[in-house]
Amino acid sequence: MILKEELGKASLRYSISPHGAVEFLEETTQTQLEELNRNLLQSGLELLDQSNSMLIDRIINTVIEVIHYSDELPNLSFEDIIGKSLGSERESLLKIFSDVKGISIMQFILLQKIERVKELLLYEDLSLAEISQKLRYKNEHYLIAQFKKFTGLHPTYFQKLKRKRTSISHQI
Repeated sequence: MILKEELGKASLRYSISPHGAVEFLEETTQTQLEELNRNLLQSGLELLDQSNSMLIDRIINTVIEVIHYSDELPNLSFEDIIGKSLGSERESLLKIFSDVKGISIMQFILLQKIERVKELLLYEDLSLAEISQKLRYKNEHYLIAQFKKFTGLHPTYFQKLKRKRTSISHQI
């Protein structure tokens, strides 16, 4: 809201991506950008240059690709995967990621893993033990604890939803 308000005050035409990137729809001067950034800084916000924005998008896409589209998570830690993706700018970009997304990269990864657990529970015929192995949880109990922490629900709730949905579709 603050960003939209400041962009409106500056009379700039723009669009905002789902990840929060601003694309200016017309030519902007360096003076306009500096003034916009000064105003945003007063609210604790900051404009990122295109390369940092692209790196954050790359982090997000890498995490989503690895978690949602791999048959099984690799043995590498996410820190290793992200480290390869970011190179020497890692620490500053992880801080920028936290500032932009409002959560740390590790929290983002955990949330994506929980979303993947939900998908697997609803659309695959896998046990919790198989899911915990596939997503490289320490064990089934750790998966359940994390799942409950983030969703407030036990994974069996989603298994019951699947059974209910399956029984309804067979009645039709």
